Amino acid sequence: MTTADLWIALPLILLAVGALLTLLIGAVTRDDTAATAIGVAVTLGAACWLLQTPPLPVAPSLGLSAAGLPRLFSCFFLLLAAGVLCLSSGYNRARGIGGEEYPATVLFATFGMLALASATTLLTLFLGLEAMSFGFYILVAVDLKRATSGETGLKYLLPGALSTAFLAFGIALIYCVSGTLAIHEAVQLTLTSGRPDPIALAGWGCLLAGIAFKLSLAPAHLWTPDVYQGAPAPVVAFLSGGSKGAAILLLLLLLPHAVDASHLRIPLWGVALLSMLVGNLAALLQNRVRRLLAYSSIAQMGYVAVALVSGKGGGYQAAAFYALAYGVISLAAFGAIAVLERQGCGETLDDYRGLGQSKPFASGVLTLALFSLAGIPPTVGFTGKFLIFTSAIRSGEIALAVIGVLLAAISVYYYLKVVITLYSKHTGTADASHPTYPEYSVLILASTAMVLLGLWPDALISLLSHLLP
Repeated sequence: MTTADLWIALPLILLAVGALLTLLIGAVTRDDTAATAIGVAVTLGAACWLLQTPPLPVAPSLGLSAAGLPRLFSCFFLLLAAGVLCLSSGYNRARGIGGEEYPATVLFATFGMLALASATTLLTLFLGLEAMSFGFYILVAVDLKRATSGETGLKYLLPGALSTAFLAFGIALIYCVSGTLAIHEAVQLTLTSGRPDPIALAGWGCLLAGIAFKLSLAPAHLWTPDVYQGAPAPVVAFLSGGSKGAAILLLLLLLPHAVDASHLRIPLWGVALLSMLVGNLAALLQNRVRRLLAYSSIAQMGYVAVALVSGKGGGYQAAAFYALAYGVISLAAFGAIAVLERQGCGETLDDYRGLGQSKPFASGVLTLALFSLAGIPPTVGFTGKFLIFTSAIRSGEIALAVIGVLLAAISVYYYLKVVITLYSKHTGTADASHPTYPEYSVLILASTAMVLLGLWPDALISLLSHLLP
């Protein structure tokens, strides 16, 4: 292993050492604050390291890359993990979720995200994806004092195991045809012009089926409402923004290298349409805020699938932009829900009634996140949807773009339903508790990012255009 290899692998080493250190700290002291502080310091330190220019962009012996797009997403995942740890401290204390296992598992899941983002081979990509998934299998069931926690974990674990089988079998078939694990060569050899190998197409079908679960694309979406409802709110923020962002990045690492990706157009077109329909129409019927946002996430990933269908007509850049935007929105939305739940808020819409008056800060952040999800300017959600539907029209996917715009317009109803409930007549008494300083910091930064990326997205769009074909 050379010095250049160590330079590229150092963020992963920091996360691994940080996870072990938090576990050792837990054996010495019962104070979870120290373990959380170590987790935040490690993630921010790794993010700062990634901002440096490595001596070489690729470490072939490790199957890792520090090129532009992997580095951008790795920094994003690290900052997201730091934000989730800050939000988790007060929330976990209020819910009785203790122990050093929580911050250690967050670091371990982040390790998987970085390994996936930096992968240059199909093997490294698969190992990173599964390391991330194992972390989330634990995190969604970490609230042991809640009766439904075990059920939530099981509902995520079983379909997750099935998706792993599809992914492994798909990679095996692609390797069988291409004879290489290098991502660039394997994709080019299996997605070629003309008539592709049937085994290669079967491999890509299995691969897309596995990724559809990670993105909760219909019809692989059935786990989403129950997991969003039962998992701790900061974990849902991490799952929604980080795990789905990593799955989108996985597709962005594969599809742009294809000589001809038109063979995948029909399955992507189908899951995009079905996800937008199922997500938006089911969300209209929900009375629980978390389940509403779960179905909303299915629709949001349908929009991302529209961008992937559009491909090199600007769709890949739009998908990357929306992956980053959705991560920020998820952190703000579920971070605000975590604060409200810590202050005694329930699960149904009626429980949120009047909170805009009694808990104005968290309610304001949640309102801004809902506006962004609805695609109301000047938020980043509007910019992301504009890029997606513009790329679809430019690529000739007029029907998909029109359906997407109409369903996005319908979605405004259920988002505004929550906002109106928040600012309805207040009937209860104001809660004396306030957000902690870490919660304030994370929610203010996420809210600022939602507005700034909506008003001035040019820098990020230009960067993504430079990093993607």
